[in-house]
Parts: sequence; structure tokens; C-alpha cells
Amino acid sequence: MTSTSVPTRSARAKKRGSPRQRARRIRLLQYLILAAVILAAVLLADWKQVGEVFFRPDLLQRTITQGLPRAFTNTLIYTFGSFVVGLILGTMLALMRLSQVAAYRVIATVYIEFFRGVPALIVFLAFGMLPLAFPGLTIPLDPYGTVWAALGLVSAAYLAETIRAGIQAVPKGQVEAARSLGMSPGQSMRKVVLPQAFRIILPPLTNEFILITKDSSLVYVIGLSMTAYELTKYGRDLSNSNANLTPLVVAGLMYLLITLPLAYAVRRLEAHNARGR
Repeated sequence: MTSTSVPTRSARAKKRGSPRQRARRIRLLQYLILAAVILAAVLLADWKQVGEVFFRPDLLQRTITQGLPRAFTNTLIYTFGSFVVGLILGTMLALMRLSQVAAYRVIATVYIEFFRGVPALIVFLAFGMLPLAFPGLTIPLDPYGTVWAALGLVSAAYLAETIRAGIQAVPKGQVEAARSLGMSPGQSMRKVVLPQAFRIILPPLTNEFILITKDSSLVYVIGLSMTAYELTKYGRDLSNSNANLTPLVVAGLMYLLITLPLAYAVRRLEAHNARGR
């Protein structure tokens, strides 16, 4: 068989195209499939029914004007309070995890593993039943105090690991320099290490704030008065009473109003930190 009758490896590769060309063809195929799926959804959907179920005009107006501002405010209060509790407790747990005292490390480890392994819903249910176990028990600023405590305990377990990683990411030379200036271990941790650690972990902290915002939707399990409703409970009750999903759609959009700017801030912070490195 002559050499001209057998395609060479380079000829076959040339026929297939370069890796960049093959990647471009695959990407184009993916775009075409996505466009076909979207077009099919647009053509097959009953848009009149979709608008009636998800965007009913009269129910949109009722949802926005009836109690949405109060539910939105309550969601922010629950989130900020829980984040503060979680941040303070998480910092203490992170320092305990790094302590030279074995008992502190064991306590912090058990706490972190327990609350990371238990669903937040169970923690809320447990806090809701505390008055049954301890008659006469009152939590200050209830229901806000109850939510801050329950959600703060859960978030502290996750924040502790984030803060610990940030502390360990601070160069040891910074600590040695602080100690050479005569600072005590506590002063060097408070004035040198923690400020740098929090700058490092600012994007993960913002992500945790977003997660707390969404977890605040579990507040309904402890039983709330109408004045204490958060977005999910408010939208759910209106949807149930009207047999329509429009209030839940509005509630979801309100969550996006909180989380999307924070997600954008996380991306900017990560890009800024990448440029700094």
C-alpha cells in the first residue's frame, strides 16, 4: 500500500481541526441545544396561566402593600442579629480550637461538629420547645432573641472554621514581629492577627451572611405573630389563603434584593484579593 493511500496522523489532526477549533464547535453546539430548549419552553408554555398563577396583578399589589415592608424588615433584623451572635461566638470557638489548652480544643471541636451536623430546622424546633422543658423560661426580645440565639448557634459553627482558617493564613512573621515589639500573646492576637485574618476571610463571611439570610426562612417553625413574620412566612400565608403563588414569587424577589448585591460584593472582594496577591 502506497504512502498516499494511508492518511498520516498530521493529516487526520488537520482534518479534525485545532483544539481551539474543536472547543469552539462544541461550545456552539451547546449554545444551539440551550437555544432549542428555551425556544421549546417559550412555545409550549401557557403564558396566560403562568401569569395568572405567578404574577396575578391584584395579588401583586396586595402582597406589596399589605405587610411586605414589615416582613422585609424582620428578615433583615433576624439576619443581622444572628450574624452578630454567630460572629462573636464563632471567633471565640476559633480561638479555642487554636488554644494550647486541650480542654478548650475538645469543647470547641465537639460544638462545631455537633452544630454542623444537625439541621438548622431541628435547632429551631428545639428552641421553640424550650418553654415546655423549662417552665417560666423567657428569652429576652422574643421572638427576635430566640431567632438570634438559634440561628446564631448554628452559624457560629461554620464561622468558627472560617475564622480559624483566616487566623492560620496570617504569616507567622507578623506574630513574631508583634512579640518582638513587646506585645503579649493576647495583644498580638487582638491588634495584629485578627484584623488581618478578617480582611482575608471577608468574602467567606459575606457568603455566610447570605446563607443566614436564606436560613432565616426557617423561623416559621417557632410560631410567630403577624407582626414578627419574615418574608417566607408572610408569602406562604398569603399564597395559602389565596391559592396562588404570586406572594411567594414576591418574597423570593425580596430575598434576591438582599442577596444579589452581597454576591456582587463577594466577587469584587475576591477579585481585589486576587490582585493584591
